[in-house]
Amino acid sequence: MAQPEKGSKKLLTAWAFYDWANSVYSLVIASAVFPIFFDALFSDGRSHIDVFGTSLKGTALISFTTALAFLLVAFISPLLSGIADYSGNKKVFLKLFCYLGAVSCIGLYWFNLEDIYWSLVCYFFGLVGFWGSLVFYNSYLPDIAYPEQQDAVSAKGYSLGYIGSVILLIVNLAMIMQPGWFGITGTEGEAAMTAMRISFVTVGIWWILFSQYTYYYLPKGNKKNKVTRDVMLNGFRELRKVWGELKLNTTLKRYLGAFFVYSMAVQTIMLVATYFGAEEIEWGEGSGKQMGLIISILLIQLVAVAGAIVTSRLSETYGNIKTLIGINIIWAVICIWAFFVEQPVEFYITAGFVGLVMGGIQSLSRSTYSKFLPETTDTASFFSFYDVTEKIGIVIGMVLYGAIDQIFGSMRYSVIFLAVFFLGGIFLLSRVLKK
Repeated sequence: MAQPEKGSKKLLTAWAFYDWANSVYSLVIASAVFPIFFDALFSDGRSHIDVFGTSLKGTALISFTTALAFLLVAFISPLLSGIADYSGNKKVFLKLFCYLGAVSCIGLYWFNLEDIYWSLVCYFFGLVGFWGSLVFYNSYLPDIAYPEQQDAVSAKGYSLGYIGSVILLIVNLAMIMQPGWFGITGTEGEAAMTAMRISFVTVGIWWILFSQYTYYYLPKGNKKNKVTRDVMLNGFRELRKVWGELKLNTTLKRYLGAFFVYSMAVQTIMLVATYFGAEEIEWGEGSGKQMGLIISILLIQLVAVAGAIVTSRLSETYGNIKTLIGINIIWAVICIWAFFVEQPVEFYITAGFVGLVMGGIQSLSRSTYSKFLPETTDTASFFSFYDVTEKIGIVIGMVLYGAIDQIFGSMRYSVIFLAVFFLGGIFLLSRVLKK
């Protein structure tokens, strides 16, 4: 087969289609079904589990495992991306992390508290596979699209990912709520748990199956350069070079500091929101909890789209920094409000506001960063620094969240503590504004 030319519609569509393939992980596993499944494992009344020689609260254990996975990704991203760029085998690394993540998702079918170490390995490498593959997926963008095409094809990937993940989530939710339709037998609770386990398998199969279209058309790479120790450390040198340049750009340095602080809280909340709802809200008896959490997740997804549009309009009127300050104020209020939330209707209201500010803060943060970059520079290195900054922030946020949850025995104290980071973000963004 002849390789499609750079910028061709066929190649751009194939690249964007990987979003359709892998976004099911972030929605079905990270946000929706797995948190509900994990909470159901503790239905016998216990909240702690003996692991690594100590007794850990279940949600704290997930927070620490998530933090460790992001720490690994933050470390290996510059290492592997430097190797892949030099040796010309980005597709090999993309496939490696894709299959690692997908097979780990399938392995979650056997997740149980009695075999917790194997279970955590599957959860851990599912995260590593997803985020690791994104490093190489994103790095393909300048290879397959010209600068004037990149915004549009990136948006196309996001749209495909959203549509694909929602389709599979709806199928999975139907399977959980009506297991009999799919031939799943047992008591109501047993059938729902089996359906959730099967949903993990569907994510892995979906991810592997639909990524093949992307692999078929992406450039193979034709470099045969030998990988040396010097090459392996090149990614870290690029990060150090960016760190040096930040000292000469006060505005960018101040903004990145603000982003690091508030993003730490934003990403943590997005990763733990469903766990919070499952444990801290009074859902009543029966399947009310599962239905309530499902409604909340879908509400966040729907409102996030509108939130991104509203944020874009506000930034055009008031400017990026003032809009980000306003969003951080709303986030801080959400954290304080969440401490007192107990009833389902209060949680739905909270979910609606989370969706409203979640959709806009990520895209606006990234575009604001790009506007502050020096004109004549290697933007790839700066965005690599941005991504590593974000991931290290997630590590710190998840560790703090898990530690407070473990010490106080409630995620309410963890969430209200995150308000401090939003207040810090507001202060630091105001310094950027003055500059």
